[in-house]
Amino acid sequence: MTTATAEKPRTSALDRDTAMRLAQTEYERFLQLLQSLAPGDWAKPTECAGWDVRAMAAHLLGMAEMSASIRESMRQLKIAQGRGGEFIDALTGLQVEERAHLSPADIIEQYARVTPKAAQARRRTPWFLRRQKMSPNQVINGREETWTLGFLTDVIMTRDPWMHRADISRTTGAELVLTHEHDGLLVNDVVQEWAERHGRSFNLRLTGPAGGTWSSGAAPEVALDAVEFCRALSGRAQADGLPPTEVPF
Repeated sequence: MTTATAEKPRTSALDRDTAMRLAQTEYERFLQLLQSLAPGDWAKPTECAGWDVRAMAAHLLGMAEMSASIRESMRQLKIAQGRGGEFIDALTGLQVEERAHLSPADIIEQYARVTPKAAQARRRTPWFLRRQKMSPNQVINGREETWTLGFLTDVIMTRDPWMHRADISRTTGAELVLTHEHDGLLVNDVVQEWAERHGRSFNLRLTGPAGGTWSSGAAPEVALDAVEFCRALSGRAQADGLPPTEVPF
């Protein structure tokens, strides 16, 4: 596939304090979700092809361990880059494979132990590192784009467990805890990025605790659940009336 390349590296639109508060809260909520699961829930398949709940939790444990330690981050990146193919698939596949031996109890215990360190490490990432370009480039909406490390640490590493928390809730029937103060801010950031990416007029009403209303120019109203909106932008669902614009999670 031939792709055009976006010019400017993508940065976080969230202020630093807000981004880090969201990161810590999302770690806590994902842990609470894992702790609430019944033994039979861990083997249930999710919407991510080839992953059951245990594999999805193993991926997020691996990502938290990567965030908590520069040494672990470099180790995972080196192995994943050496595998070739789509980088994110290589990285997440590695995280799942290396934790395949862990029981659900092991995953919960290790996640509880490492996520405070991950939140602290992300908070302490200095500004000059957050401004550095991340490698490799990402392909979003058919275009190669460069992310800053700050976009990864401040935004994507929080959206990732948030979306997977929704995945696991849908699969298991476990409660998806949503509040305007936390999830509403995450969804607002997604909406703002979505609007910037497609650049068209829109009139959007999202329902539920994480919802709100947004508009730009004159356009028919599109109304749907806030989580379903994000699922559509991630490629997990269809939503009529929306510009078909991907936002990374």
